[in-house]
Amino acid sequence: MAAYTPDPELSKILTKLWEMDDNKCYPGEDYEIELQGFVKSTRDVSRDFARQHLIQDLDEDKIFGRKTYGAFRKLLDNYEMECDQQENITWEEKQENYDFLDAIMETDVMKEAHQYLVSEGKASSDEDDFKKQLHDIWFRMYRRKGCRGNDSSSFEHVFVGEGRGDDMIGLHNWLQFYLQEKAGYINYNGYFRRETVKNDEYPRLIALQFTWRGEKAKPMCSCFLGTSPEFEIAAYTVALLMGYDGTTDCQIGEYETEVTVHSFGGYHKKLSTAYISAARMY
Repeated sequence: MAAYTPDPELSKILTKLWEMDDNKCYPGEDYEIELQGFVKSTRDVSRDFARQHLIQDLDEDKIFGRKTYGAFRKLLDNYEMECDQQENITWEEKQENYDFLDAIMETDVMKEAHQYLVSEGKASSDEDDFKKQLHDIWFRMYRRKGCRGNDSSSFEHVFVGEGRGDDMIGLHNWLQFYLQEKAGYINYNGYFRRETVKNDEYPRLIALQFTWRGEKAKPMCSCFLGTSPEFEIAAYTVALLMGYDGTTDCQIGEYETEVTVHSFGGYHKKLSTAYISAARMY
């Protein structure tokens, strides 16, 4: 197999965004992780190697009291989880989308991402135009393969998750995982990998398995733990607009990662999926 070879340009900008983000959460301070059992196979989702929740003791008042986190949380119940259920987007939900974009554009992380994309000729220097571009990427509905009608969006897939048949697809966000687990909808089965920097007490990058409402299975899910909403939006937007498609080795600070982005839509690009995972050990 090929050696781990981080893409220098993507590594540089994502590391800068990561290091600028003073809104990220810290394990051992803002939340606790209970890894529990090790899962050996993606083919068997019937065995449960974890009796407790994965994410515990999350300080909700502190975390969701932050502007971008609070705005992010309001978006998570705006979607029907089943791909074959038509979305009915209300005026209030549309406003929540714009409120979230307004909030994240106040952060240094999104300002840096915007400036970088302008310098690369991938975005307008006008902030309102850039917000419209972000809205089109993340919230404009589209038709996903195997589903009916325009009942999916980049935001729904990446951050909320969608049910398709017996499977759960998407859902790569640690905060949504926590909220769904707390509500009793997600049953965490255990982890595949918890790779991070050597001798790190707490993992930042995890591959795990879960079932949703006992009906739908996610044989493998990758999450970057503790990330702020604005960092993930910035990272995936940059990767998408810079033309990355597929899985790219990317060094983010001290973390050896793989950034996966699958796009479609021609000029008006959308995300089929996007997530950051620990680099595989070759």
